[in-house]
Amino acid sequence: MNLPQNSVTGLAPRFAWRRLAVALFSLPVFAAGSFAADTPPLRPNILFILADDLGWGDVGFHHGNVPTPNLDRLAVDGLELMQHYVYPVCSPTRCALLSGRYASRFSVTTPQNPRAYRWDTVTLARALKSVGYDTALCGKWHLGSKPEWGPQLFGFDHSYGSLAGGVGPWNHRYKLGEFTQTWHRDGKLIEEKGHVTDLITHEAIEWLESRTDKPFFLYIPFTAVHIPMREPDEIVQRVPATVTGLTHRHYGANVMHLDDSIGKILAALEKTGKAGNTLVIFGSDNGAIPGVENNDPQYPPDDYPSGPAGGSNEPLHGMKGEVYEGGIHTPAVARWPGHLKAGKFLGLAHITDWMPTFCALAGYQPEKDLKWDGQNIWPQLTGAEPPKPRTIYVAGPGFRASALRDGDWKLVLTQGKAAKKAADKSELFNIGSDPNETTDVAGQFPDIVGRLRTKLEQAAAADHDADADD
Repeated sequence: MNLPQNSVTGLAPRFAWRRLAVALFSLPVFAAGSFAADTPPLRPNILFILADDLGWGDVGFHHGNVPTPNLDRLAVDGLELMQHYVYPVCSPTRCALLSGRYASRFSVTTPQNPRAYRWDTVTLARALKSVGYDTALCGKWHLGSKPEWGPQLFGFDHSYGSLAGGVGPWNHRYKLGEFTQTWHRDGKLIEEKGHVTDLITHEAIEWLESRTDKPFFLYIPFTAVHIPMREPDEIVQRVPATVTGLTHRHYGANVMHLDDSIGKILAALEKTGKAGNTLVIFGSDNGAIPGVENNDPQYPPDDYPSGPAGGSNEPLHGMKGEVYEGGIHTPAVARWPGHLKAGKFLGLAHITDWMPTFCALAGYQPEKDLKWDGQNIWPQLTGAEPPKPRTIYVAGPGFRASALRDGDWKLVLTQGKAAKKAADKSELFNIGSDPNETTDVAGQFPDIVGRLRTKLEQAAAADHDADADD
C-alpha cells in the first residue's frame, strides 16, 4: 500500500515508529538541550509576543483582510514556522509555554482562574532567572487569577496586566464574578486609564528601555484580539472599506492596533541597541472564533458594539475550542538576525518546544528530570539538523476531544457524548496531502487509526501527574 507523502515536510509515515511509541513520548528531557559540552551557550535576549485568539488567516502574510505591515516585515525578515501547534484555548497554551510540558499534565485544558502550577514547578521564567536573566511579563497571565497566584510567584521579576483572561479594552475588567477586577502591577490590583493594548505596549517598552547588560526574557501576551472590543475611532477609520459591518471593522481595527503595537515594541528594541542579540518569537495562543458575539453578557457592559467580531482561520478547518487545525495551528515567526535565516521552517513544532529551546540557548541545565514534552528545536530551526519525525498530543477542553499528530497523520478522537454518539468517534486526516482536513480517511486506514489511538492513549497516560497542590 502506498501511503501519501507530506507535501509540507516530504516525510512519509513510518510504521517502524510503533516500536518506538513509548520512547517518543518520553523523548525530551535532558536530551532536549543540545549544545556540545564544550560549546558555550549563546545567551540571547528573548522577546516572546503572544496574540490572543488571532487566527491563521488574520495576518497580512496569510492574506488577511486588513494590513499588518509590522508582522509582515517580521515574517519576511524571520523564519516562519509553517506547522506550529498550540492548544485550542488560552490557558493551556500559556501553561505549556512556561513549563515545556503538555498542559494536560497539569489538568489544564480550559480557560481557568484557579492556580495552574504546583508551587515548586520549574517554569521557564524560573529557569532563565536562575542563570542570570531578568524576567518580565506584560499582558495576560491566566494561570491563576488571584494576586497571590500571579507571575511573580513563578519566576517573573516584574509583572503587569491581566491576572485573569481577556478584559474589556477600556475598563480592564474580566468576566463578571470573583475575578472581575484583575488589572495589576507586581501583584497589586490597580486602576489605570487607557486602551489595554496601549497600556501593555507602554509597559513593555518602558521595561525594555530600562535594561542593563544582563540578558532578559520579556513575555508579552497581549489580550488582543480577544473580545470584547471597542477600538479607537482613528484606527477603525483606517480599516479598509472592503471590511463591512461595525463589529467586523472593530475586529480589523483590533488586529491593526496589535500590529501597530508590535511595530512600536520592535522599534524600541532597535533603539536600545539590543535587537542584534535578541531572539524574537511571535505567535497566537489558539485559533479564531468566526462569528463570536462581541457584546458578551459575561463582561461588565461598556458600550460594546453588538454583532459578530471573530477572526479567520481560513483555509484551515475548525476554530478555537476545537482540536482541528483551525483551533491549534496558528501563525508563528522566529527572528534573530545573524542566527536564523529568513525563510520557512517546514517541520513540526509545538508550544512546549520553546522552554527546552530557550533553556539550551541560555545555558540552563535542569538539576532533575523536568519531564519536558517539548524538544529543543534550535538545531532544526538553524538548519544544523533536518526536521525530525515526531508525535504531538493535544488534549482539548475538558478532555472531550483530543488529537495526535504523528508525522503526516492526524487522529482526532471525540468522546461519544461530545460527538452525540454512543461510542467514541475517530477521524483520520493526512495533513501532508490534506492540510485543511477536508477528507476523513479513518474508514480507509483502520490499522493506522488503531496504531495512533494506542499512541494517543500512551501519551494521555501521563496526564494529571503535575496537578496543582493544595
